[in-house]
Amino acid sequence: MSISRRQLIANFGLAAIATQLPSAAQTNSYLPSLIKPPRLNVNDTVGLINPAAFSYPQEIEPIKQILSQLGLKVKLGTHIFDRYGYLGGKDADRAADVNTMFADSSVQAMIAVQGGWGCNRILPMLDYQLIRNHPKIIMGFSDITSLLLAIYARSGVVTFHGPVGISTWSQFTVDSVKQVLFNPQTITLHNSSQIRVQTITPGKSRGKLVGGNLSVLAAMVGSDYLPDWKNRILFVEEIGEEVYRIDRMLTQLKLAGILNVISGFIFGQCNKCEPEQPQESLTLEQVLFEHIRPLNIPAWYGSMIGHIRDIFTLPIGAEVEIDAVAGTIKLLEPAVT
Repeated sequence: MSISRRQLIANFGLAAIATQLPSAAQTNSYLPSLIKPPRLNVNDTVGLINPAAFSYPQEIEPIKQILSQLGLKVKLGTHIFDRYGYLGGKDADRAADVNTMFADSSVQAMIAVQGGWGCNRILPMLDYQLIRNHPKIIMGFSDITSLLLAIYARSGVVTFHGPVGISTWSQFTVDSVKQVLFNPQTITLHNSSQIRVQTITPGKSRGKLVGGNLSVLAAMVGSDYLPDWKNRILFVEEIGEEVYRIDRMLTQLKLAGILNVISGFIFGQCNKCEPEQPQESLTLEQVLFEHIRPLNIPAWYGSMIGHIRDIFTLPIGAEVEIDAVAGTIKLLEPAVT
């Protein structure tokens, strides 16, 4: 991404003032019963969409090759090559591609080509009843957090925090996609041996898994597109944000009442988040411990979630059990049917 989410969110003034929004942690009145989308099968068709930033045509062929290796076919969104400044086309057109893919009986799943910025702008234009009537896998991360949380909150359909089209698609990432999307099963996700887990508060906890990119989530606070947070397991990740900004966004979630009602917390990876002047900054560990330890809920950081090579595929809305010492996420139910 050539433009950071932080710059764009600041420029457009989308960050909510948390102290004025005490109802942010309350139950979303739109939240219906949970629906799991059908599993992926070989020869299924995946729709590629660009609900946020624009893509170049040469970026699409490698994505097709990756999906082909998984036995999947590809259908391109009508407006996938549109461009409107830094966006992948006009808001109405990007939203139309999402709605159309859900309505298209020849498409079994959707993957966003990339993140960037723009998903918040199209949330009011999505047809949530259509999505509920035609549940399908939709996957991505970073700015796609907006779509994943809004669709789960407003339609009740389980969504998936996982690779976008332009992700690396390492063997670890591919294996996680297969485990979660192709096979209805209960599994335990654990870090590779190279990635260290740092426990904040030990213990185990159960709850529905929700989360995504921290700055995108913070920019949604106060809207009608977030789920109920009570007894949820919250996971967040970030890239390109200094420690004081992480502090600011976690403070916003706390003032909005979100952190006070969750039952577990996972911080993934914070890539390129080093302070410019380390001698004048708190460490990320200090900030996380100060915000999360007083909650007395199982919590850790260092999970394989975020803007990194090897990532988990996480089902938003599914029931999980976490172990903050082992750093594991156990799916207590299959995420697909």
